[in-house]
Amino acid sequence: MTLALTLIASLAIGVSLGLLGGGGSILTVPILVYVAGVEAKQAIAMSLFVVGATSLAGILPHARAGRVRWRTGLLFGGAGMAGAYAGGRLAAFIPGGVLLGAFAVMMAVTAVAMLRSRRTPTGTHADRPIFRILAEGVTVGLVTGLVGAGGGFLVVPALVLLGGLSMPVAVGTSLLVIAMKSFAGLAGYLSSVHIDWPLTLAVTAAAVLGGLAGSRLAGRVDPQRLRQAFGWFVLVMAGVVVSQQAPDPVRHALFATPLGWAVLAAVTVAASAALLAHRTRRHGPAAVREAKHAAPPEGVRH
Repeated sequence: MTLALTLIASLAIGVSLGLLGGGGSILTVPILVYVAGVEAKQAIAMSLFVVGATSLAGILPHARAGRVRWRTGLLFGGAGMAGAYAGGRLAAFIPGGVLLGAFAVMMAVTAVAMLRSRRTPTGTHADRPIFRILAEGVTVGLVTGLVGAGGGFLVVPALVLLGGLSMPVAVGTSLLVIAMKSFAGLAGYLSSVHIDWPLTLAVTAAAVLGGLAGSRLAGRVDPQRLRQAFGWFVLVMAGVVVSQQAPDPVRHALFATPLGWAVLAAVTVAASAALLAHRTRRHGPAAVREAKHAAPPEGVRH
């Protein structure tokens, strides 16, 4: 029964990676720890193989559809691997609670940027200068190396907001970057952590199936809707990380009392209203301009 639940949940890992280009590491580790009963460090190492292999398999449908920028992905991924190594070394001097708190804040800021930004690049794309791609890759790699997870959650927004890629192309290209960084991280773990390969391969097979399905869906979903879904998904996951890091009394007050439920509901409604108001202000003038240029009513001649 436990194995069946693990494999079913692994399908969600693949769908998340294939459709959104993110969510793999954040989903895989909890599934392996809390569902499969794997020790934490072993679960992290196993997740690197699962996410790397699933991302690699998920690239194929995106590549056939022309949604992978190989030059950008290889340069960004190579620089990200170097940055991640430096971030991992630096993380040894920073308390874990501080890192996870910074991770949650970073996720929330990223989500808001994705939800608020008006700029939705089209399918056309001009290659960015190599120096800029390398600088962005090192920066994102450094941050992901510090927090130890969240590659897709940073790579996709970086490719969209900084790299000028459309959301579907950013998702496809991010899978190449995630695969490169995952296998580089796995190489560092293999010398000190034992991996349950039968379980790892079973989870990987299920995740790959989900990834192929998610990759096919990505080409059929409107880019703006995909961007919005990604932003909300990251925002929810940021809330989960914050709740896990909160002290036990605070967590109990928020999630186990009527007052806490009311506060959470109020914050959710306020955040949703603020984002909707922002979108209304952004799209209002455009709608007015479109109405002015609309065809005149029947019977009216110029």
